[in-house]
Amino acid sequence: MERSLVLIKPDAVEKNLIGKIISFYENEGLKIVELRMQKVSEGFASKHYAEHKGKSFYEELIKFITRSPLCALVVEGEGAIQKVRKINGATNPEKAEEGTIRRLYALDKSKNCVHSSDSTESAIREINLWFPELI
Repeated sequence: MERSLVLIKPDAVEKNLIGKIISFYENEGLKIVELRMQKVSEGFASKHYAEHKGKSFYEELIKFITRSPLCALVVEGEGAIQKVRKINGATNPEKAEEGTIRRLYALDKSKNCVHSSDSTESAIREINLWFPELI
């Protein structure tokens, strides 16, 4: 079984969308195997977004992800990584397909409600970072 990290970002938590967002994954046959809410420190956020350090949007990412609590979860299922990314929709909600999380709830490219792993390697790295107890 494949696993993916999903973050329900602060903007979605602030809008009380946690349950609605989780239901998208469960309705597609994915299982939530770990879940927790937490407020992320700048140091932890910098580890999560390490590959973006030095890019023009890096500081905005850090500020956004640390502004209030988020919900981190591990989702499991056949083809979980690609399935979750399809459910989430394109990063830019204007380009996201109808019925996706981002098309329905995101405000813009930055405030786009969810993050998910984009590859097997990213999933392993991100799950190990967010849920080290699963190692």
